[in-house]
Amino acid sequence: MRTRLPDRPGALAALARSCGDAGVNILGLQIFPDLDSVTDELVLRTPAGWAEDEVTALVVASGGYAVRAAPCTEAALADQPTRYVLAARSILARPTSFPEVVATLFDAEADPVDPAGPVQDAMELSVGDVQVQVRRTAPFTGTEHARAAALADLVSDVLQRSRESAALGAAAAGRRLGEGTTPELVRTADSVSAVVGGLAVGLATVQEPAPDDPRARPVVLRVDPGWQRRGIGTRLLVEAARTAHALGAAEIVLTTRSDNQAVLPMVLAAGMRGRIRLAADVLTVRVPVRDLRPSP
Repeated sequence: MRTRLPDRPGALAALARSCGDAGVNILGLQIFPDLDSVTDELVLRTPAGWAEDEVTALVVASGGYAVRAAPCTEAALADQPTRYVLAARSILARPTSFPEVVATLFDAEADPVDPAGPVQDAMELSVGDVQVQVRRTAPFTGTEHARAAALADLVSDVLQRSRESAALGAAAAGRRLGEGTTPELVRTADSVSAVVGGLAVGLATVQEPAPDDPRARPVVLRVDPGWQRRGIGTRLLVEAARTAHALGAAEIVLTTRSDNQAVLPMVLAAGMRGRIRLAADVLTVRVPVRDLRPSP
């Protein structure tokens, strides 16, 4: 449960006393101070049969406001510094997992944004030129923004070093693909293929825009598993973006699984400014294309 309390002596004590009188046990507590109020996150064990509405009513009667309550498991009792250390280790081991790790770490909403549902707060983080966005119903605090920004800086540093190392290795190897073969890009009005020896090893297709988003073109991009991690996806992404621009689009949209490790480095390697949003197990990437030159 999260609530805002006035920043004055005894405010938290009054809430604790009300919980005790109602038979509600406080198992965990995090405090996020602000200028004139404090956001408190409590893990509560309530009497049998209690629902979120009863928890909210109890907190409001004790002086709390902006209350958000939801069921949780024992995992919510994990030591917070330990959670951040483990999150940092996960990101260092696999920097492309950053959107997924951040969403889990900050209890971001698991469901896609529903315009008719509760108002959600968004937190945007910069990783290189890419904007990563996660959302949840409870507002993000200033402390959480600072923690997330520190993690984003960590990912940016790791990815930059990885690109520098890859560039050194590529220069030594002459950037040979397969057995020294460089795929040829074959374009049509709405697609780009990477072709080797007459066989397509990658394809990016620019689709028709959705009725409610006429300036955005969805892009479906696939690379043969045997030809992945060789820069083909990046080249296809750039050319698909140019194709979409020629078709009048202002941006392209890619949708994939949240655990897709290729998306973040592909957008970064393309030198594009993108916005990544995680909702449930779906990762959505929106990349502006209005400033791109047409394909030759």
